[in-house]
Formats: sequence, structure tokens, C-alpha cells
Amino acid sequence: MAGLLDGVTVLDLASVGPAARASRWLADYGATVVKIGPVPKDEGVQIAPPFYAYSAHRRLQRALVDMKAPEGREAFLRLAERADVVIESFRPGVVDRLGIGWEAASARNPRLVYCATSGFGQTGPRAQWAGHDLNYLGVGGFLHCGGRGPDGQPPVPGLTVADSAGGGMQAVMAILAALVRRSSTGEGAYLDVSIADGVLGLMALAADEYLATGDEPGPRHGLLTGRYACYDTYPTRDGKWMSVAAIEARFWANLCEQLGLAQWAGHQHDDAVQDQIRADLRAVFLTRDRDDWTARLSAADTCVAPVLTVAEAVDDEQFVARGDFVDAHHATHGTFQQVGPVFAGMERSREPYEARDATRTDTDALLAAAGLSADEVAKLHDAGVIA
Repeated sequence: MAGLLDGVTVLDLASVGPAARASRWLADYGATVVKIGPVPKDEGVQIAPPFYAYSAHRRLQRALVDMKAPEGREAFLRLAERADVVIESFRPGVVDRLGIGWEAASARNPRLVYCATSGFGQTGPRAQWAGHDLNYLGVGGFLHCGGRGPDGQPPVPGLTVADSAGGGMQAVMAILAALVRRSSTGEGAYLDVSIADGVLGLMALAADEYLATGDEPGPRHGLLTGRYACYDTYPTRDGKWMSVAAIEARFWANLCEQLGLAQWAGHQHDDAVQDQIRADLRAVFLTRDRDDWTARLSAADTCVAPVLTVAEAVDDEQFVARGDFVDAHHATHGTFQQVGPVFAGMERSREPYEARDATRTDTDALLAAAGLSADEVAKLHDAGVIA
């Protein structure tokens, strides 16, 4: 199945996190992605995600190589000679100590795009800090600007925004930009993807406001952080919720009319009455069930939509009509559904995707394609360097 990145080969040294998301999306754009992990004796050094995670490794190949062994390092560099992209997610300095970093790899392949993903980047006082999604959202200002619980506690988001957008999507954009430049210059590139930097980039509207005006964004500070009743969530009679994002005046006026609250149409940004407007909206929304409000408001130019659970979202008529879910088959777990290649420009298969068994590898074929003889591959197996 050809895609926009057909002919591009990616070596992915990550098992989970932003780098794994990046290679997942590159594969869905048609790239040939090879997941490179440790041999069985060292398999504990990487997290093993559940079989369904990262789209069950559809359209991915796998090679197991002991990078600590000189022969394993050489095997990887042979693969890198024919690759277009390498993605890694070790702490800064680790790949250089292993001898598989940018300098070693680009010396063998000057056209290589080498993407290093890490929590705080390769430089700076936090470069060696351990961290996860919530930490990066914390230092980037995201958590501070969210809503607050009764005790003022910043919320735990239900989505890994930092890993997905701050890290994975940033890596994909950077890789694609480097490939575009390479097409005209022939030069590879080293990409230092910092997840925390990515979160800061996502927070640019708020950060730029503070830098330019001195006004510090936070909860209820501005439109996007809950200052006005026209941009909020409201409970319904059945214990469910509606999201209201009537930013433009005409949408707000439409909503007020539909809710029988026309008296508030001209007070959208009147700080003195926001608590009263919010209370009135809440009271009206509590008179009907969520799906009743959805039927009445969502198509009436009000910028109102239901808050769906994950179970409801995967059964939602819009996503189903868009063909956003596909079938996959796993030898042990059978046939199941998963989110398909949903980003613009991605190709979807009409047949069920193969969900790769974690024990199945393509190491021998990949090394043979890289120029190793059958004898050399056999010796690597005997030495426990590959699997």
C-alpha cells in the first residue's frame, strides 16, 4: 500500500512515548519503519507496550540487536547506511556512548536525518532529568492554565498532550522538513526534539501575551481559560455534559435564543455578570438530557457539542461515517478494531491490518538487504547479538 512517504525508510529505536508515536504516524504515511529493540536477554531495558498499543504495530517491521556488542553496533550502522531517518529516545549522551549517535551514523550516511527525542532536549540544566507527560505539561504552563478542582488542584489531563503533540507531532514535522530540504541539498540533518519545548510552543498564545503585556495567564484569566460563560462545560439532567464554545457574537446570540436566555446576548464579555450567566446556563442545561440538547443545539450554529466518553466516541456517527476505525488481526488475540490512519493524506487499507506478534522479527531479511551474507548473519545469531 503506497503512501506519501513511500520509499522512505525509518529506523526507530524507541519502544514507547513520543518517538514511537512519530514512527507510527510516519508508517501511516507510507514510510517503511523498522522498530529496533534489544535482544531477549536485554529485553527488560525497554517497556513492552500491550499488543494493541501504537496501533498494534501495523505496517511495522522489527529487528532485535544488542547495541552494546561491537558486532551489534556495526549491524545497526549497516542498516543506517541505507536508511533515511533514525529516531531515538534515550537520555542525552547514551547513543554516543553506544557508538550509534549522530556523528557515527552520519559518517556512514551523510543523507541521514537523525531525530533525537528527549524530555528537555540535549542541552540545558534539565537535560538529564527523568520525566513523563504530566511533568512536561507542568513546566510548560499548560497545567497552570487549566481548570481547577475544589481545592485549587491543577487537573490531570485525560490525553498525553506533551507526548503526542509536543513530542511526536513535533518530531514528524521536523523530520518531514529535513527530508524536504534534503531533496534539494542532499544533506542530512540532526534534530533535537525537546518535548518540553514542544509544550512551550503549544502554549505560545499564553506565553506571548505575558511577554508582550505582563499580564499573567491562568484559570479564568481569558477566554480559553474559562473567564466567560460562553466557553465552558455544563452538566445535563442525565449526569452527562455539554461543551459550549460560542466564541463569536452571532453564535453566542444563537445559543442564548435557543436556551431562552436572550437577555444575556449582549453581555457575552461583561465580567460583572459572568457568574449569573453561568448559573443560568447551568440551570437550563439541567432541564434536559445531553442527547436532547445535542439534537436541539449542535446543528443550530451555537458551537455546542456533547462531551462523549471514549466508548461513545468510537461509536459516534461522524467518526464512523469518516471511516476512522479499521480492523486488525492478531494471531493470539484475534480480530479487533482500532483507530485507523486518520490524518490527512494517510492511506487506509481495505483489508484488516496485521497486528504483529512481538516475538516475530525481520532481523535476518533486513541485515541481508543491508549487504550482510548468510554466514555473517548466522554468526551474529550464534553470538546472541541479534534475534
